[in-house]
Amino acid sequence: MAMNRMIPIAKPVLGKEELAAVKEVFESGILVQGEKTRLFETEFAKYIGVKHAIAVSNGTTALDVSLKSLGISYGDKILTPAFSFVASSNCALYQGATPVFADIEPKTFNIDPLDVERKITSNTKAIVCAHLFGQPAAMDELVEAAEKRGIVLVEDAAQSHGAEYKGKKVGSIGKVGCFSFYATKNMTTGEGGMITTNDGELAEKIRLLINHGQTERYRHVSLGYNYRITEICAAIGRVQLRKLEGFNRKRRENAKVLTAGVRKIRGLTPPHVAKEVKHVFYQYAIRVENEFPLGRDRLAEHLRKAGVGAAVHYPTPIYKQPLYQKLGYKETVCPNTEDVCAHILSLPVHPAVTKKELAYIIRVLKEAV
Repeated sequence: MAMNRMIPIAKPVLGKEELAAVKEVFESGILVQGEKTRLFETEFAKYIGVKHAIAVSNGTTALDVSLKSLGISYGDKILTPAFSFVASSNCALYQGATPVFADIEPKTFNIDPLDVERKITSNTKAIVCAHLFGQPAAMDELVEAAEKRGIVLVEDAAQSHGAEYKGKKVGSIGKVGCFSFYATKNMTTGEGGMITTNDGELAEKIRLLINHGQTERYRHVSLGYNYRITEICAAIGRVQLRKLEGFNRKRRENAKVLTAGVRKIRGLTPPHVAKEVKHVFYQYAIRVENEFPLGRDRLAEHLRKAGVGAAVHYPTPIYKQPLYQKLGYKETVCPNTEDVCAHILSLPVHPAVTKKELAYIIRVLKEAV
């Protein structure tokens, strides 16, 4: 059996409902800051279980504005995972603050609370924890570390819409939660983001920051930015939010099938799912161990040639990126992160992957042996 097309690593699932929602916005003539945005915020806040949700232009601006609203500035230190998308640490640089990289747990790939504890200093003002690939981080330990030291906990939930930690949705546990609605995410608006919080005063600061510091039209009380979402994106987001639980259920079903196949192949380790969490599998990330005959990179090439869109998320620790090397991180070493970067490989798990395609992916993996 061979695929007559590539099985992509990610694929947005959009339908007639999204198209109808966009058409309605076009016909209204209101393209920004309208009723669709207000409803999207209200519905998202209810879904996450928080009092406030503020829609923004993307996940990166969500992180940026969150740190700005919390008063993070020059000289402050921000603990952040060494293994994540670069926005998790760049948000500290935007404030003139210094990212301090914590290592990850080798099984979950999330920030290690023990390393966080070791690296907190008197200048540490915040912890940014990413719920990587759709799996919540160890929030009990991180909340305790933050509260004990009087620092804030920011949830980077860009990859974990609908994921739960002990029955609570991510984005409702820390001081603020930051979501991305980029095209590849569990739900999408094309580009877009959301900030969630239970702090009303903080929510007001965020609303000022994303809209030029305006309290009313042409009355600017503070320095702000244009980080607004569009009505078109909000309209798509409302439809996608209604579909999110179904999307996530299909991701978990697909992951279950893949895991059943992967665990039978010597040298491949399926994703670990921590106890008391609901994983939503933004990515299905396996480990290609040293004993696997081809090695990670040759396996990825083998899969792609066979029409399976395998990808490496992420091949390089953030502190080894050229930007951070120039900023003086040449001596930074996080052993677990470096090991995972050398062995991790993502397989297609999104809702559009069919049962036939899942069987084909497993067959191609077996053939690689």
